[in-house]
Order: sequence, then C-alpha cells, then structure tokens
Amino acid sequence: MREGAKTRFARNLRKALTDAEICLWYRLRRRQLGGFRFRKQHPIGAYVVDFACVEQKLVVELDGSQHLDSCHDAARDACLRENGFRVLRFWNNDALLRTDDVLAAVLAALADKVT
Repeated sequence: MREGAKTRFARNLRKALTDAEICLWYRLRRRQLGGFRFRKQHPIGAYVVDFACVEQKLVVELDGSQHLDSCHDAARDACLRENGFRVLRFWNNDALLRTDDVLAAVLAALADKVT
C-alpha cells in the first residue's frame, strides 16, 4: 500500500462499522473495560485490526461467516503474533448476543497479561 493509504483505509473502516463492531465498541471505548484503552480499526503492520489494546498487545477480531476456515486469517494471526500481539477471535453473533461473555474473555486475557 502507498504511504498514508492504510491510514485512510482504517479511517474509512471506522466510519463503516458492522453491527457487531458497534455493539462491542460501545463497551470497549473510553477505558470502560478494566481501564484498558482500545483503538478501533487500528493499523498494525500490513493489517487493520478490528480492536487493539496496544499497551497490552492484544487484538480482538470479530468474524462473520466469510471467515470460516480462512487461511488468510491464519496468516494474518501469525503476522500479528510475530509483532508481539495476542489475537482473540469471536463470531459476530457472539458479540451481538453474548456481549458480556465476549467482554469477560477479553478482560480475562488482559488480566492474564498483567499478572
């Protein structure tokens, strides 16, 4: 990608969040989850991730059915891990219907890193 193109791409993604991303972002923003700061549609390396807690090196990805058995996602996760990030993946339906369970899993991963 050209210089600045990834940033513009991320900005456009921030304006077009899915329903699941909106639902989760509403609960992640403004340090609402354990005081941790999250960024939405954040560029990391060659990718733009759904949510990132940069300080704790944690990425949260929400996936729809198009991600079922995606080898692209495996390569993406490997690249993110090479950059020191842990990746948590959840289905869109889980973010919409079991938001508290998703947030509990994210908070547990953050707590695990802190201790």
